[in-house]
Amino acid sequence: MADEVILLNFWPSPYGMRVLIALEEKGIKYENREEDFSNKSLLLLQMNPIHKKIPVLIHNGKSICESLNIVEYIDEVWNDHSPLFPSDPYQRAQVKFWANYIDTKIYEIGFKFSKAEGEVKEAAKKEFLEGVKVLEEQLGNKPYFGGDNFGFVDVALVPLFCMFYTYTFAGKFIDDEKYPNITSWAKRCLKKESVSKSIPKEDKVKRFLEENGLSQRGH
Repeated sequence: MADEVILLNFWPSPYGMRVLIALEEKGIKYENREEDFSNKSLLLLQMNPIHKKIPVLIHNGKSICESLNIVEYIDEVWNDHSPLFPSDPYQRAQVKFWANYIDTKIYEIGFKFSKAEGEVKEAAKKEFLEGVKVLEEQLGNKPYFGGDNFGFVDVALVPLFCMFYTYTFAGKFIDDEKYPNITSWAKRCLKKESVSKSIPKEDKVKRFLEENGLSQRGH
């Protein structure tokens, strides 16, 4: 009997994009159900009663919440190909450390930058670029954060970073010359079908922000 895999999602969310990328990398058949934040579905409230947020993966009726937790679950359950984690325990611990850094540093500051104005926005941009510099050094000359293969840290970072790097309305402030390693990495990731099909086109996001009065704040 085939697995039933349902993703409760909201398409502009970089957290949801992480899960989409992992599902695509693994070649898993799934149903992507879009949520309406102004009228959350009963299924979402049942499957994530604590936070009531997307993304939620429902695998054969059981729910898994929080994007990085979901990606790790996907890698463990569908472990026959395209591994996202290294097998070595020490390397796995390092991967989780950097994914947590991305969540608590890059994403939090990125959203702060998107919503802020004036001096607060400039301060957030400076702090964001300090985090990018750390990741630039961590990546080094490797194709991906895990080495030769696309993995967990890449999945964690790529949605938000590529939106900031490629969307003109985000300011295009990540300079190729200052950050050659990570900008080359972003271009490399965007050539992967699992990534390119999971990150929405700029005009779609821009239209969404304008229609919802979020053009100055981001989402």
